[in-house]
Amino acid sequence: MSASFEEKSVWIQLGAMTLGLGAYFVFAGRMLASGVREMSAFASLFVLSVVVMVVLLVVAYSVAALTGRVEGRDERDRLISWKAEHRSAWVIAVGVLGAVTCMAAGVDNVWTANVLLLSLAISEMLGFVLQIVYYRRGV
Repeated sequence: MSASFEEKSVWIQLGAMTLGLGAYFVFAGRMLASGVREMSAFASLFVLSVVVMVVLLVVAYSVAALTGRVEGRDERDRLISWKAEHRSAWVIAVGVLGAVTCMAAGVDNVWTANVLLLSLAISEMLGFVLQIVYYRRGV
C-alpha cells in the first residue's frame, strides 16, 4: 500500500525536524559544555537550524508533490492528527514545569530556554511518530 500525501507529509516534517533541531541540540550541548552562556550565540544557532529545516521541507515537499498525487485532508487525517497531538502534548507540560523549576532555582536563562525548546521538539516529534503509527496500523 502506498502512503498518502498526508502520511508522506508527516514523514517529511519528522525528518526535517529531526535533522534541523537534532543538529541544534548537538551543537548547543557542546556550547553549554564549553561554558557558552550568551543567549545570542544560541539564537544564531537556532535561526540557522530553522533555515536548514525550511530548506529541507521545501525540497522534500517539492519532490513529494512532483512524484505523487496531492490529496486534501479528510476526516481520518484530522482524527489521526488530533489523536497524536492529544497524546503528545503532556511533554510540553513537563517541559514548562521543568523550565519554571529552573527559573525558581536561579538556573541560567540559556538552560531554561533550551529546556523549553527541547520539550517542544520532543512533543512535536512524538506527535509525528504517533501519527505515523496511526497511519500504519489504523485509528
